[in-house]
Amino acid sequence: MHTTDEVLCASAAWVWFPRDSEQEKTDLHLVRYPQRFGDGVRASQVDSDADAGAVLERAIDRTRAWGEGELRFWTNASDRPDLEDEIRRRGAEHIDTVAVFAREIDGTVIDVPSQTTAEIVRTIDQVREVDAINVPVWQQQPLDEDGLRTELDDVVSAFEAGTHVRVLARLDGLAVSTGGCTIVDGFARLWGAATLEEARGRGAYRAVLAERLRVSASLGATTALVKGRTATSAPILARAGFTHYGDERAYLLTV
Repeated sequence: MHTTDEVLCASAAWVWFPRDSEQEKTDLHLVRYPQRFGDGVRASQVDSDADAGAVLERAIDRTRAWGEGELRFWTNASDRPDLEDEIRRRGAEHIDTVAVFAREIDGTVIDVPSQTTAEIVRTIDQVREVDAINVPVWQQQPLDEDGLRTELDDVVSAFEAGTHVRVLARLDGLAVSTGGCTIVDGFARLWGAATLEEARGRGAYRAVLAERLRVSASLGATTALVKGRTATSAPILARAGFTHYGDERAYLLTV
């Protein structure tokens, strides 16, 4: 199991780059999301000798230069300086909170109901089922046929390389939940978990979690790291033996 400092550093270093996104890394990390994911700019990973106001002003200027009107700022305990008070002072809206969880993978047992199954995504039909879950849960645009093929190529090549896996869970045979996992420096980053609303509370998320942990161990990961939303996955993760290492909050600032 990694140490507390290693867990916190790994959490702070974790940034998602959607396909077709743009990014800029200076004294903070800015990612411009593509239209399919709602446009806008995501900011995180502050490491600066400047004061909070100056750092935030640079993020706002870059967001405007990209032609975007929304800046989403994710705070982290490792930020230097802490921008949270300055973000609030500028009138930003608190829109999300995730709890950072981690646990050793060895010996992990997840109670999965018998009517649920989980599988590794390897076919175009499975990718299509994943997209049908992600679109309503994440309120994103559906992939067209070219996008589905590109997604399949990405998922299969990454799995064959041992760096990434996408899992699909079924409830009584119907695809209802999905989630991904990326292996980095012995950590299994568990991300993108989504369950159709009508299927929640019936074990599908647990099936996705169990399968990702199983595959992660086979790929050499020793510690599972996940950022769970407080209203959905966080209670399940706590019951599954994950330790809470702190929270990260997101703020939306119109620029």
